[in-house]
Amino acid sequence: MSTIYSEAALVQPTQQFYSSPSAFNLESGRTLSNLSLAYQTWGKLNEERSNVVWVCHALTGNHRVQEWWDGLFGEGKCFDPNKYFIVAVNVPGSAYGSTGPLSEELDSSERFDAFPVLTIRDMAGALELVRKELNIEHIHVLIGASLGGQQVLEWSLQIPDKIDHIIPIATNLKHSPFGIAFNEAQRLAIQADPTFYSKQENGGAEGLKAARAIGMLSYRTYEGYFITQSEADHSKFDDFNASSYQKYQGEKLAARFNAFSYWYLSKAMDSHNVFRGRNEKILERCLMPALVIGIDSDLLFPITEQEEITKQLPNAKLVRLHSDFGHDGFLVETETLANHITQFLKNN
Repeated sequence: MSTIYSEAALVQPTQQFYSSPSAFNLESGRTLSNLSLAYQTWGKLNEERSNVVWVCHALTGNHRVQEWWDGLFGEGKCFDPNKYFIVAVNVPGSAYGSTGPLSEELDSSERFDAFPVLTIRDMAGALELVRKELNIEHIHVLIGASLGGQQVLEWSLQIPDKIDHIIPIATNLKHSPFGIAFNEAQRLAIQADPTFYSKQENGGAEGLKAARAIGMLSYRTYEGYFITQSEADHSKFDDFNASSYQKYQGEKLAARFNAFSYWYLSKAMDSHNVFRGRNEKILERCLMPALVIGIDSDLLFPITEQEEITKQLPNAKLVRLHSDFGHDGFLVETETLANHITQFLKNN
C-alpha cells in the first residue's frame, strides 16, 4: 500500500446535521414546523467533484452505511472512501437523528401518532435540500434498495440531469397491493398495543415486536428459514429455533427503533408511485445508465417489478441475483452485488 493511499484511509465517516431555515412543505399539504436531517459523509470530494456516491437507506436503515452495508462500503470494498465521496441521509420520520415522531423540537400536534404522513416524494425533497447544502452538482452513483430504491427512482425523476448512474435494487415503480397489505398487517399489530396511543417514547413497543416478526416473513423465504432455523433435535415439541428467531428479531428492532417511526415509514413506502399525477412515460426523462437488480426469491418485491423498471428506463440493464434469503438478499449477497456493480461502472 502506498503512502498516499494510507493517508487517504485516515478519512473517517463524519455525521453532520442539516436544519431547514423554514417549515418543510409535505405532499399531503401539511408541513413540518421544523426539519432537521442527520447525514453522513465519508471520503473526500475530488477536484472535479465527480466522485459522489449517494446511498438511500431502507425502512429501518440509517445514514451510517458502514453498519449495515459493509459488504459494499469501506476500504478495499466496491465503494471505497479513498476513491469516492459517500453521502447518506437519514430520512425524515426515521429514528436516527432526523426529524421524526419523537422529535422534541416539533409542536405537540406533530408528535407521536399525530406525526404527519410522509411520502417517498417528501423524502426525495429532503435529499435535495442536503444536496444543495453540500453544493453537489452531480451525483456519480445513486444507489439504494427497497425503500431506498424507491427514493432512487423518485429523486432521479426530479433531478435527472444531475445523476450520472442509478442502481435501484429490490424495489418497484409503485408499491404493490401485496406489499401494502403486509405493511398494514404490521401496523395493525402495532395498533393492537394500546400503549401506541400513550404519547410516550416507548409507546407501541410490544406491538412493534410483533410487527417485525410479521415483516420478517416477507423479507425471507421458506428456503432461508430451512437453512438457518431447522431443528437437529427431533424430540422437540416446543421452543423451536424459528420461534426464538422471530422473538429475537422483534426485540432487536424494538431496542434500536420505535413504533411511531416504523408506522410512518411503512406508510411512506405504501405511498410510492412514480406515476401519481404524472405522464405514464415519465421515466423516459431518466437517460442515465441504470443497473436494476432484482432478487429471484424476493417475495415482497418480486423480480417482475424490476423487469418493469427496466422496460420503463431508456438505458437500463437488469441483473437477476440468486439468493435463498429473499428480499434480504441485498444485505447478504454483497460479494455478488459488488461484482455486478463494478462491471456496470466499468462499462458505463
